[in-house]
Amino acid sequence: MKGMRSLYPALQPYVRHTVEVDPPHQLYAEECGNPKGIPVLFLHGGPGGGCQGSHRQFFNADLYRIILFDQRGCGSSTPRAELRNNTTADLLADVELIRERLGIDRWLVFGGSWGSTLGLLYAEAFPERVLGLVLRGIFLCRRQDIHWFYQEGASRLFPDYWQDFLAPVAEEKRSDLVTAYYELLTGPDEVTRLAAAKAWSIWEGRTSTLHSKPALVEHFGNSHVALSMARIECHYFVHDSFIEANQILQQAERLRGIPGVIVHGRYDVVCPVDQAYALHQAWPDSRLTIVPGVGHSISDPAMVDALIRATDGFAERLA
Repeated sequence: MKGMRSLYPALQPYVRHTVEVDPPHQLYAEECGNPKGIPVLFLHGGPGGGCQGSHRQFFNADLYRIILFDQRGCGSSTPRAELRNNTTADLLADVELIRERLGIDRWLVFGGSWGSTLGLLYAEAFPERVLGLVLRGIFLCRRQDIHWFYQEGASRLFPDYWQDFLAPVAEEKRSDLVTAYYELLTGPDEVTRLAAAKAWSIWEGRTSTLHSKPALVEHFGNSHVALSMARIECHYFVHDSFIEANQILQQAERLRGIPGVIVHGRYDVVCPVDQAYALHQAWPDSRLTIVPGVGHSISDPAMVDALIRATDGFAERLA
């Protein structure tokens, strides 16, 4: 596609922080770009996914003060895959603590997948702190959304991959796969935990892109990535993500006055596009871009293009 925007050049943090929160958790946070620039918070997916170096590159480093942090139990935060004191309310409190610690009054919030969930919940809880929202792969975290991906729905599009996802679970427990996986992922046997974690995480890696990308599947299958992602995701989903039923849409009026850009892949199987459409309908200040020929992954060139157009647009608007 002519004139497509690509990631900004790779960059390193100018400062790294260790943020003490509820025991036993310590959070890793970093700042990149321009210390006097527009503050922007990057919220990674999962929950339990962690940040990657490429996540810094969605922002013009001359114009943005870029803040990334690894949520509880994942990435460079410790202890890895820890479920104690790990709830949505805890993560929202962490975001506010980081904002206060860094002396930021208001910031732009950028999040994808679970990061969109957290970004929306944060904006609904603290609308006065949010300059705007750039959200990708909207995940409303309703029971129906979990059921689609982890019980029945996506399974019909990927019956071959689904068999590998089912494999660790005894047949008599397959009527509630999230609960069955939670038992495996929190059980006493380390080998069983890791095998279940890999099966859970690889299912997501295989279905995140329109065309299978072996490098992405390998990343999701990495033992460290899989264990924190699977354990923390399953912990959240078995507890309905620690939010009320349909909370994001029910409280969407709290987003009034906050400008937002919603970017969603037309063929997103992990988080189908109806979630983005429903959010856009409930939030008149948002602009929805449905990207053709793209799935859930943030790394697809057309998705990168749409997201960088959004962050460049906000840089002009907020400058």
